[in-house]
Amino acid sequence: ARYLPATAVAASADVALASRVQDAFSTQWFRIYTNDDPLGVELAGGTKNVIALAAGILDGLGAGNNAKAALVTRGLVEITRLGVAMGAKAETFQGLAGLGDLITTCISPEGRNRSVGERIGKGEKVQEILDGMKSVAEGVPTTRGVRKLAMRYSVEMPITESIHAVLFDGKDVLEALAELMNRDPKPERPM
Repeated sequence: ARYLPATAVAASADVALASRVQDAFSTQWFRIYTNDDPLGVELAGGTKNVIALAAGILDGLGAGNNAKAALVTRGLVEITRLGVAMGAKAETFQGLAGLGDLITTCISPEGRNRSVGERIGKGEKVQEILDGMKSVAEGVPTTRGVRKLAMRYSVEMPITESIHAVLFDGKDVLEALAELMNRDPKPERPM
């Protein structure tokens, strides 16, 4: 509405349909890309909210930019693993619907999920935060669903597990962070 440059993804298995949406909505300030992996686009759109909660927690703790960069990077790996296990294309998670939306959601001060995480990181109680909100932080219920999917598809998702423990089991955020940092060392692998 403010004519700021932005992008979006029109995802459909029907490439012609995605192209029609692209043509209909593209403007000088709003660029639409097509993607033939609706499953991947949908998963990326949901799972990024879990990582955004974690990003907010790091902000609330004052953990710094290196910690957030590591979180976003490893969060992308985690959600890509789940997506691929479910039949999505890995490259979808490297594009706008994956990495692009993940970055925005994890750094935007207006982001509901990041903001809820920040308040958790500063010591507020989850239910009190949610009760006082006028909007929805969809990452909270999504965390339950993503964890169930990870279990169903046997995908390791340590960040999601940690966020689930903080949200629903009352785990202390510093304890959850310490557990993540003290996991067994391993080589970095994108998936």
